[in-house]
Amino acid sequence: MRTKILGLAVSSLFFMSFSTAHAEDCDLKYTMKGWAAFYKTYEGTGTVTCPSGKSANVKLSLKAGGFTFGAYEVTEGKGKIRGVTKIDDIYGSSFMMDGDAGFIKSVEGRWAPKGARTVTQSGKGKGYDLGWAMGALSIQKP
Repeated sequence: MRTKILGLAVSSLFFMSFSTAHAEDCDLKYTMKGWAAFYKTYEGTGTVTCPSGKSANVKLSLKAGGFTFGAYEVTEGKGKIRGVTKIDDIYGSSFMMDGDAGFIKSVEGRWAPKGARTVTQSGKGKGYDLGWAMGALSIQKP
């Protein structure tokens, strides 16, 4: 009797419809401004746009430490948020590593993984800065 019930349960798996959430890669455009002297603090705003048509305005905040000095403003920031299944997946804080360099014109790059979601950013701007840092990147509702 048990084997019949078990066989029926296993065979019913083939008739079930499995729904898997489709993860997509969303684009991020942002601006940020801040300073660093071993401790780095930057804040800014951005817009997330997904291929499915979902979009959201976001507030960005970065707190980190490392060998980093200077002050700059990112005016042409772009990035990707990978692993988004619903728009609320873009929000939250995660560990990040970044680097920046510039003298009048400045560039930056950032990587922030969190579970299935990964944020990568690169930006151009103006300022005087040099360094690398590790800390937390926070993406919140404005």
